[in-house]
Amino acid sequence: MKWIALLVVLGLLPGAIGWLRANPRHLPRVMTALGIMQFVTGVLHLVIAPISWGAWPGYAKGLELSLIDAFAVALIASAPKGTRVAHLRWPIAIYAVIVLFSAIQTDVPMPTFFYAWQLGRMIVLITAVAYACRDPRAPEALIRGLIFGLAYQSVMSMIDRAQGAVQAAGTFGHQNLLGMLTYFALFPALAIMLSKKKAKWMWLGPLAAAVVIILAASRATIGLAGAGFVLLLVLSMVRRPTPRKTSIAVAGLIALAVAAPLAMTTLGERFNKDPLPGDYDERAAFERAATMMREDHPLGVGANHYVIVANTKGYSDRAGVAPVYGSRSAHVHNVYLLNAAETGYPGLIAFVVMMVWPIIVALRCSWRFRRDPRGELLLGLAVTLTIVCLHSFYEWIFVTYNAEYMYALAVGLIAGLSQQMGYWTPRRVPRRAIRTGPDDPADTPPVASPA
Repeated sequence: MKWIALLVVLGLLPGAIGWLRANPRHLPRVMTALGIMQFVTGVLHLVIAPISWGAWPGYAKGLELSLIDAFAVALIASAPKGTRVAHLRWPIAIYAVIVLFSAIQTDVPMPTFFYAWQLGRMIVLITAVAYACRDPRAPEALIRGLIFGLAYQSVMSMIDRAQGAVQAAGTFGHQNLLGMLTYFALFPALAIMLSKKKAKWMWLGPLAAAVVIILAASRATIGLAGAGFVLLLVLSMVRRPTPRKTSIAVAGLIALAVAAPLAMTTLGERFNKDPLPGDYDERAAFERAATMMREDHPLGVGANHYVIVANTKGYSDRAGVAPVYGSRSAHVHNVYLLNAAETGYPGLIAFVVMMVWPIIVALRCSWRFRRDPRGELLLGLAVTLTIVCLHSFYEWIFVTYNAEYMYALAVGLIAGLSQQMGYWTPRRVPRRAIRTGPDDPADTPPVASPA
Protein backbone atom coordinates (compact mmCIF):
# COMPACT_ATOMS: atom_id res chain seq x y z
CA MET A 1 0.00 0.00 0.00
CA LYS A 2 2.84 2.41 0.83
CA TRP A 3 4.31 1.95 -2.63
CA ILE A 4 0.96 2.75 -4.21
CA ALA A 5 0.70 5.92 -2.10
CA LEU A 6 4.22 6.93 -3.10
CA LEU A 7 3.48 6.39 -6.79
CA VAL A 8 0.27 8.41 -6.51
CA VAL A 9 2.11 11.34 -4.93
CA LEU A 10 4.87 11.19 -7.54
CA GLY A 11 2.29 11.01 -10.31
CA LEU A 12 0.43 14.07 -9.03
CA LEU A 13 3.59 16.12 -8.42
CA PRO A 14 4.10 17.35 -12.04
CA GLY A 15 0.49 18.51 -12.18
CA ALA A 16 0.86 20.35 -8.87
CA ILE A 17 4.02 22.07 -10.10
CA GLY A 18 2.33 23.15 -13.31
CA TRP A 19 -0.72 24.43 -11.42
CA LEU A 20 1.43 26.53 -9.07
CA ARG A 21 3.36 28.00 -11.99
CA ALA A 22 0.15 28.96 -13.74
CA ASN A 23 -1.61 30.23 -10.60
CA PRO A 24 0.91 32.11 -8.42
CA ARG A 25 -1.94 34.02 -6.80
CA HIS A 26 -2.80 30.84 -4.87
CA LEU A 27 0.64 30.61 -3.23
CA PRO A 28 -0.64 32.00 0.13
CA ARG A 29 -3.30 29.25 0.28
CA VAL A 30 -0.63 26.63 -0.35
CA MET A 31 1.48 28.10 2.46
CA THR A 32 -1.49 28.02 4.81
CA ALA A 33 -2.02 24.35 4.00
CA LEU A 34 1.70 23.72 4.59
CA GLY A 35 1.37 25.26 8.06
CA ILE A 36 -1.69 23.21 8.96
CA MET A 37 0.02 19.99 7.92
CA GLN A 38 2.68 20.42 10.61
CA PHE A 39 0.03 19.61 13.21
CA VAL A 40 -1.98 16.93 11.39
CA THR A 41 0.60 14.90 9.43
CA GLY A 42 0.88 12.22 12.09
CA VAL A 43 -2.79 11.79 12.89
CA LEU A 44 -3.72 11.66 9.19
CA HIS A 45 -0.85 9.23 8.43
CA LEU A 46 0.63 11.47 5.76
CA VAL A 47 4.07 9.85 6.19
CA ILE A 48 5.33 6.80 4.31
CA ALA A 49 8.63 4.94 4.68
CA PRO A 50 9.94 2.95 1.71
CA ILE A 51 12.48 1.54 4.18
CA SER A 52 11.05 1.13 7.68
CA TRP A 53 12.68 -0.10 10.88
CA GLY A 54 9.71 0.34 13.17
CA ALA A 55 11.31 -1.55 16.06
CA TRP A 56 14.48 0.57 16.09
CA PRO A 57 14.67 2.44 19.46
CA GLY A 58 16.06 5.65 17.95
CA TYR A 59 14.23 8.80 16.88
CA ALA A 60 14.50 8.16 13.11
CA LYS A 61 12.95 4.82 12.23
CA GLY A 62 13.20 4.68 8.48
CA LEU A 63 13.71 6.37 5.14
CA GLU A 64 10.61 8.50 5.49
CA LEU A 65 8.76 10.80 3.12
CA SER A 66 5.69 12.89 3.82
CA LEU A 67 3.18 15.02 2.01
CA ILE A 68 5.04 18.03 3.42
CA ASP A 69 8.09 16.96 1.39
CA ALA A 70 5.95 16.80 -1.75
CA PHE A 71 4.67 20.33 -1.07
CA ALA A 72 8.26 21.51 -0.63
CA VAL A 73 9.39 20.00 -3.93
CA ALA A 74 6.41 21.57 -5.72
CA LEU A 75 7.17 24.99 -4.23
CA ILE A 76 10.81 24.77 -5.31
CA ALA A 77 10.11 23.54 -8.85
CA SER A 78 7.37 26.11 -9.47
CA ALA A 79 9.40 29.14 -8.34
CA PRO A 80 10.48 31.50 -11.14
CA LYS A 81 14.20 31.20 -11.83
CA GLY A 82 14.98 34.78 -10.85
CA THR A 83 13.58 34.25 -7.34
CA ARG A 84 15.42 31.04 -6.44
CA VAL A 85 17.58 32.36 -3.61
CA ALA A 86 17.83 30.61 -0.23
CA HIS A 87 20.37 31.30 2.48
CA LEU A 88 21.02 29.71 5.90
CA ARG A 89 21.25 26.15 4.61
CA TRP A 90 24.97 25.69 5.18
CA PRO A 91 24.81 25.10 8.99
CA ILE A 92 22.38 22.21 8.69
CA ALA A 93 24.33 20.84 5.69
CA ILE A 94 27.56 20.77 7.72
CA TYR A 95 25.74 19.10 10.61
CA ALA A 96 24.30 16.49 8.23
CA VAL A 97 27.78 15.67 6.89
CA ILE A 98 29.07 15.14 10.44
CA VAL A 99 26.06 12.94 11.18
CA LEU A 100 26.90 10.82 8.16
CA PHE A 101 30.54 10.63 9.25
CA SER A 102 29.43 9.28 12.66
CA ALA A 103 28.13 6.16 10.89
CA ILE A 104 31.69 4.77 10.79
CA GLN A 105 31.56 4.52 14.59
CA THR A 106 28.68 2.03 14.47
CA ASP A 107 28.18 -1.60 13.61
CA VAL A 108 24.78 -0.82 12.06
CA PRO A 109 25.12 2.37 9.96
CA MET A 110 21.66 2.36 8.37
CA PRO A 111 19.85 4.15 11.27
CA THR A 112 22.44 6.93 11.09
CA PHE A 113 21.62 7.31 7.40
CA PHE A 114 17.93 7.56 8.37
CA TYR A 115 18.68 10.66 10.45
CA ALA A 116 20.91 12.18 7.78
CA TRP A 117 18.07 11.68 5.29
CA GLN A 118 15.74 13.50 7.70
CA LEU A 119 18.16 16.43 7.81
CA GLY A 120 18.23 16.47 4.01
CA ARG A 121 14.46 16.85 4.00
CA MET A 122 14.86 19.84 6.30
CA ILE A 123 17.20 21.50 3.79
CA VAL A 124 14.60 21.00 1.06
CA LEU A 125 11.90 22.57 3.24
CA ILE A 126 14.09 25.56 4.13
CA THR A 127 14.67 26.11 0.41
CA ALA A 128 10.97 25.89 -0.40
CA VAL A 129 9.90 28.40 2.26
CA ALA A 130 12.69 30.83 1.35
CA TYR A 131 11.64 30.72 -2.31
CA ALA A 132 7.98 31.23 -1.37
CA CYS A 133 8.81 34.43 0.52
CA ARG A 134 9.11 36.18 -2.87
CA ASP A 135 5.37 36.71 -2.37
CA PRO A 136 4.98 39.19 0.52
CA ARG A 137 1.76 37.42 1.56
CA ALA A 138 3.43 34.04 2.01
CA PRO A 139 5.05 34.45 5.48
CA GLU A 140 1.85 35.56 7.18
CA ALA A 141 -0.12 32.86 5.34
CA LEU A 142 2.27 30.20 6.66
CA ILE A 143 1.94 31.51 10.23
CA ARG A 144 -1.84 31.50 9.81
CA GLY A 145 -1.70 27.85 8.84
CA LEU A 146 0.37 27.05 11.94
CA ILE A 147 -2.21 28.85 14.05
CA PHE A 148 -5.08 26.85 12.54
CA GLY A 149 -3.16 23.64 13.18
CA LEU A 150 -2.48 24.66 16.77
CA ALA A 151 -6.16 25.52 17.25
CA TYR A 152 -6.99 21.96 16.18
CA GLN A 153 -4.49 20.63 18.72
CA SER A 154 -6.04 22.80 21.44
CA VAL A 155 -9.42 21.18 20.78
CA MET A 156 -7.85 17.72 20.86
CA SER A 157 -6.09 18.64 24.12
CA MET A 158 -9.42 19.60 25.68
CA ILE A 159 -10.88 16.27 24.56
CA ASP A 160 -7.82 14.52 25.97
CA ARG A 161 -8.31 16.32 29.27
CA ALA A 162 -12.03 15.51 29.37
CA GLN A 163 -11.14 11.83 29.01
CA GLY A 164 -9.05 11.96 32.15
CA ALA A 165 -5.54 12.79 30.97
CA VAL A 166 -3.59 14.79 33.56
CA GLN A 167 -1.16 16.05 30.91
CA ALA A 168 -2.95 16.54 27.61
CA ALA A 169 -0.83 15.84 24.53
CA GLY A 170 -3.29 16.42 21.69
CA THR A 171 -2.53 13.95 18.91
CA PHE A 172 1.27 13.93 19.41
CA GLY A 173 1.51 11.30 22.12
CA HIS A 174 3.61 13.43 24.47
CA GLN A 175 2.86 16.82 25.97
CA ASN A 176 6.46 18.05 25.81
CA LEU A 177 6.61 17.61 22.04
CA LEU A 178 3.34 19.49 21.57
CA GLY A 179 4.61 22.19 23.93
CA MET A 180 7.76 22.76 21.88
CA LEU A 181 5.82 22.88 18.62
CA THR A 182 3.50 25.48 20.16
CA TYR A 183 6.30 28.05 20.30
CA PHE A 184 6.52 28.13 16.50
CA ALA A 185 2.96 29.44 16.21
CA LEU A 186 2.75 31.48 19.42
CA PHE A 187 5.64 33.94 19.12
CA PRO A 188 5.37 34.70 15.37
CA ALA A 189 1.65 35.35 15.84
CA LEU A 190 2.38 37.74 18.70
CA ALA A 191 5.03 39.47 16.59
CA ILE A 192 2.59 40.04 13.74
CA MET A 193 0.01 41.41 16.21
CA LEU A 194 2.63 43.86 17.47
CA SER A 195 3.35 45.15 13.97
CA LYS A 196 -0.11 45.30 12.39
CA LYS A 197 -3.42 46.73 13.48
CA LYS A 198 -5.36 44.33 11.29
CA ALA A 199 -3.74 40.95 11.85
CA LYS A 200 -6.46 38.57 10.69
CA TRP A 201 -6.69 35.38 12.76
CA MET A 202 -3.46 36.12 14.63
CA TRP A 203 -5.32 36.50 17.93
CA LEU A 204 -6.20 32.81 17.70
CA GLY A 205 -2.52 31.88 18.08
CA PRO A 206 -2.00 33.09 21.68
CA LEU A 207 -5.45 31.80 22.66
CA ALA A 208 -4.85 28.28 21.30
CA ALA A 209 -1.33 28.27 22.73
CA ALA A 210 -2.62 29.17 26.19
CA VAL A 211 -5.05 26.25 26.12
CA VAL A 212 -2.38 23.79 24.95
CA ILE A 213 0.26 24.98 27.41
CA ILE A 214 -2.02 25.00 30.44
CA LEU A 215 -3.48 21.55 29.71
CA ALA A 216 -0.02 20.09 29.00
CA ALA A 217 0.98 20.85 32.62
CA SER A 218 4.67 20.99 31.74
CA ARG A 219 6.76 23.20 34.00
CA ALA A 220 9.36 23.93 31.32
CA THR A 221 6.77 24.81 28.67
CA ILE A 222 4.81 27.10 30.99
CA GLY A 223 7.90 28.91 32.25
CA LEU A 224 9.57 29.28 28.87
CA ALA A 225 6.38 30.44 27.14
CA GLY A 226 6.03 33.22 29.71
CA ALA A 227 9.71 34.13 29.42
CA GLY A 228 9.47 34.20 25.62
CA PHE A 229 6.46 36.52 25.77
CA VAL A 230 8.32 38.99 27.98
CA LEU A 231 11.49 38.75 25.87
CA LEU A 232 9.59 39.43 22.65
CA LEU A 233 7.83 42.46 24.15
CA VAL A 234 11.09 43.92 25.47
CA LEU A 235 12.95 43.43 22.18
CA SER A 236 10.05 44.83 20.17
CA MET A 237 9.73 47.91 22.40
CA VAL A 238 13.47 48.57 22.25
CA ARG A 239 13.50 48.14 18.48
CA ARG A 240 10.64 50.55 17.89
CA PRO A 241 8.22 51.57 20.68
CA THR A 242 4.61 52.33 19.74
CA PRO A 243 1.41 52.90 21.72
CA ARG A 244 -0.05 49.71 20.22
CA LYS A 245 2.79 47.64 21.64
CA THR A 246 2.24 49.19 25.06
CA SER A 247 -1.44 48.24 24.92
CA ILE A 248 -0.63 44.68 23.88
CA ALA A 249 1.97 44.44 26.64
CA VAL A 250 -0.57 45.46 29.27
CA ALA A 251 -3.18 43.07 27.86
CA GLY A 252 -0.60 40.29 27.78
CA LEU A 253 0.45 40.81 31.38
CA ILE A 254 -3.20 40.73 32.45
CA ALA A 255 -3.67 37.49 30.50
CA LEU A 256 -0.60 35.98 32.18
CA ALA A 257 -2.01 36.95 35.60
CA VAL A 258 -5.31 35.24 34.76
CA ALA A 259 -3.65 32.13 33.28
CA ALA A 260 -1.15 31.64 36.12
CA PRO A 261 -3.68 30.21 38.62
CA LEU A 262 -5.00 27.82 35.96
CA ALA A 263 -1.49 26.64 35.19
CA MET A 264 -0.75 26.11 38.87
CA THR A 265 -3.95 24.09 39.20
CA THR A 266 -2.99 21.71 36.41
CA LEU A 267 0.53 21.38 37.82
CA GLY A 268 -0.90 20.61 41.24
CA GLU A 269 -3.13 17.89 39.80
CA ARG A 270 -0.16 16.40 37.94
CA PHE A 271 2.08 16.12 41.00
CA ASN A 272 -0.72 14.95 43.27
CA LYS A 273 -1.36 12.03 40.93
CA ASP A 274 2.29 11.39 40.09
CA PRO A 275 4.39 12.67 43.00
CA LEU A 276 8.04 13.45 42.46
CA PRO A 277 10.40 10.55 43.27
CA GLY A 278 12.56 10.58 46.36
CA ASP A 279 16.19 9.56 45.90
CA TYR A 280 16.13 8.49 42.24
CA ASP A 281 16.80 11.30 39.75
CA GLU A 282 16.26 9.80 36.32
CA ARG A 283 17.28 12.92 34.43
CA ALA A 284 20.63 12.97 36.25
CA ALA A 285 21.11 9.24 35.57
CA PHE A 286 20.58 9.79 31.83
CA GLU A 287 23.07 12.66 31.87
CA ARG A 288 25.67 10.51 33.60
CA ALA A 289 25.27 7.84 30.95
CA ALA A 290 25.56 10.37 28.09
CA THR A 291 28.62 12.01 29.71
CA MET A 292 30.43 8.68 30.05
CA MET A 293 29.57 7.88 26.45
CA ARG A 294 30.99 11.21 25.26
CA GLU A 295 34.19 10.79 27.25
CA ASP A 296 34.78 7.29 25.87
CA HIS A 297 33.92 8.25 22.28
CA PRO A 298 35.05 11.81 21.39
CA LEU A 299 33.76 11.29 17.83
CA GLY A 300 30.47 9.87 19.07
CA VAL A 301 28.85 6.45 19.02
CA GLY A 302 26.79 7.18 15.90
CA ALA A 303 23.72 9.32 15.36
CA ASN A 304 20.43 7.63 16.22
CA HIS A 305 22.26 5.02 18.35
CA TYR A 306 22.10 6.37 21.91
CA VAL A 307 19.60 3.89 23.33
CA ILE A 308 21.28 0.86 21.76
CA VAL A 309 24.75 1.80 22.98
CA ALA A 310 23.55 2.84 26.43
CA ASN A 311 22.03 -0.61 26.98
CA THR A 312 24.47 -2.91 25.17
CA LYS A 313 27.68 -1.23 26.36
CA GLY A 314 26.67 -0.97 30.02
CA TYR A 315 26.38 2.81 30.27
CA SER A 316 22.83 2.73 31.66
CA ASP A 317 23.88 0.16 34.28
CA ARG A 318 26.87 2.19 35.44
CA ALA A 319 24.87 5.43 35.46
CA GLY A 320 22.14 3.90 37.61
CA VAL A 321 19.27 4.18 35.11
CA ALA A 322 16.26 2.25 36.41
CA PRO A 323 16.08 -1.24 34.79
CA VAL A 324 12.57 -0.79 33.39
CA TYR A 325 11.49 -0.48 29.76
CA GLY A 326 10.30 3.12 30.02
CA SER A 327 13.70 4.26 31.31
CA ARG A 328 16.00 2.03 29.29
CA SER A 329 14.25 2.93 26.01
CA ALA A 330 14.45 6.70 26.60
CA HIS A 331 17.04 9.23 25.41
CA VAL A 332 18.97 11.62 27.62
CA HIS A 333 16.74 14.61 28.30
CA ASN A 334 19.18 17.13 26.86
CA VAL A 335 19.60 17.44 23.10
CA TYR A 336 23.10 18.89 23.44
CA LEU A 337 24.32 15.95 25.51
CA LEU A 338 22.56 13.62 23.10
CA ASN A 339 24.42 15.14 20.15
CA ALA A 340 27.72 15.09 22.02
CA ALA A 341 27.27 11.39 22.83
CA GLU A 342 26.14 10.40 19.32
CA THR A 343 28.21 12.67 17.05
CA GLY A 344 31.02 13.75 19.36
CA TYR A 345 32.43 17.21 19.82
CA PRO A 346 32.33 18.06 16.07
CA GLY A 347 28.63 17.22 15.92
CA LEU A 348 27.89 19.22 19.07
CA ILE A 349 29.65 22.31 17.69
CA ALA A 350 27.88 21.99 14.34
CA PHE A 351 24.52 21.53 16.06
CA VAL A 352 24.98 24.64 18.22
CA VAL A 353 25.97 26.70 15.15
CA MET A 354 22.92 25.35 13.31
CA MET A 355 20.66 26.50 16.15
CA VAL A 356 22.27 29.87 16.88
CA TRP A 357 23.20 31.27 13.45
CA PRO A 358 19.61 31.86 12.22
CA ILE A 359 18.87 33.71 15.47
CA ILE A 360 21.83 36.03 14.89
CA VAL A 361 20.76 36.72 11.30
CA ALA A 362 17.15 37.42 12.33
CA LEU A 363 18.17 39.85 15.08
CA ARG A 364 20.73 41.67 12.93
CA CYS A 365 18.32 42.06 10.02
CA SER A 366 15.50 43.22 12.29
CA TRP A 367 17.73 45.85 13.88
CA ARG A 368 19.21 47.00 10.57
CA PHE A 369 15.73 47.72 9.16
CA ARG A 370 13.94 49.09 12.21
CA ARG A 371 11.16 50.78 10.25
CA ASP A 372 10.30 47.70 8.23
CA PRO A 373 7.30 45.89 9.79
CA ARG A 374 8.68 42.57 8.55
CA GLY A 375 11.40 42.98 11.15
CA GLU A 376 8.81 42.27 13.86
CA LEU A 377 8.18 38.82 12.43
CA LEU A 378 11.95 38.25 12.35
CA LEU A 379 12.02 39.14 16.06
CA GLY A 380 9.25 36.63 16.72
CA LEU A 381 11.16 33.92 14.87
CA ALA A 382 14.37 34.76 16.74
CA VAL A 383 12.58 34.49 20.08
CA THR A 384 11.01 31.21 18.96
CA LEU A 385 14.36 29.61 18.17
CA THR A 386 15.88 31.05 21.36
CA ILE A 387 13.19 29.46 23.52
CA VAL A 388 13.58 26.18 21.63
CA CYS A 389 17.33 26.30 22.33
CA LEU A 390 16.65 26.79 26.03
CA HIS A 391 13.97 24.11 26.16
CA SER A 392 16.40 21.69 24.52
CA PHE A 393 18.52 21.70 27.68
CA TYR A 394 15.65 19.75 29.25
CA GLU A 395 14.41 17.69 26.29
CA TRP A 396 15.78 15.61 23.43
CA ILE A 397 12.71 15.89 21.20
CA PHE A 398 14.16 18.47 18.81
CA VAL A 399 15.71 15.62 16.79
CA THR A 400 12.27 14.24 15.87
CA TYR A 401 10.99 15.09 12.41
CA ASN A 402 8.04 17.06 13.84
CA ALA A 403 10.30 19.55 15.62
CA GLU A 404 12.85 19.72 12.80
CA TYR A 405 10.11 20.44 10.26
CA MET A 406 9.14 23.43 12.40
CA TYR A 407 12.77 24.49 12.64
CA ALA A 408 13.00 24.35 8.84
CA LEU A 409 9.91 26.54 8.46
CA ALA A 410 11.33 29.13 10.85
CA VAL A 411 14.76 29.17 9.20
CA GLY A 412 13.19 29.33 5.74
CA LEU A 413 11.15 32.36 6.81
CA ILE A 414 14.23 34.05 8.25
CA ALA A 415 16.18 33.37 5.05
CA GLY A 416 13.36 34.52 2.78
CA LEU A 417 12.42 37.64 4.73
CA SER A 418 16.06 38.68 5.11
CA GLN A 419 16.56 38.25 1.37
CA GLN A 420 13.52 40.35 0.51
CA MET A 421 14.51 43.06 3.00
CA GLY A 422 17.97 43.37 1.42
CA TYR A 423 20.03 41.94 4.28
CA TRP A 424 22.18 39.86 1.94
CA THR A 425 22.77 42.73 -0.50
CA PRO A 426 26.15 44.43 0.05
CA ARG A 427 25.69 47.94 1.38
CA ARG A 428 27.47 50.53 -0.74
CA VAL A 429 29.16 53.55 0.81
CA PRO A 430 28.08 56.79 -0.93
CA ARG A 431 30.87 58.38 -2.92
CA ARG A 432 30.52 61.66 -1.08
CA ALA A 433 31.14 59.87 2.23
CA ILE A 434 34.60 58.68 1.11
CA ARG A 435 37.38 60.94 2.34
CA THR A 436 39.60 62.01 -0.55
CA GLY A 437 43.11 63.38 -0.60
CA PRO A 438 44.20 66.57 -2.38
CA ASP A 439 45.32 64.59 -5.41
CA ASP A 440 42.27 62.32 -5.51
CA PRO A 441 40.49 62.40 -8.89
CA ALA A 442 37.21 62.84 -7.05
CA ASP A 443 38.33 66.35 -6.09
CA THR A 444 39.17 67.30 -9.65
CA PRO A 445 36.28 68.98 -11.48
CA PRO A 446 35.28 67.38 -14.72
CA VAL A 447 36.93 68.74 -17.83
CA ALA A 448 34.64 69.72 -20.64
CA SER A 449 35.28 67.86 -23.84
CA PRO A 450 36.27 69.91 -26.89
CA ALA A 451 33.54 70.82 -29.26
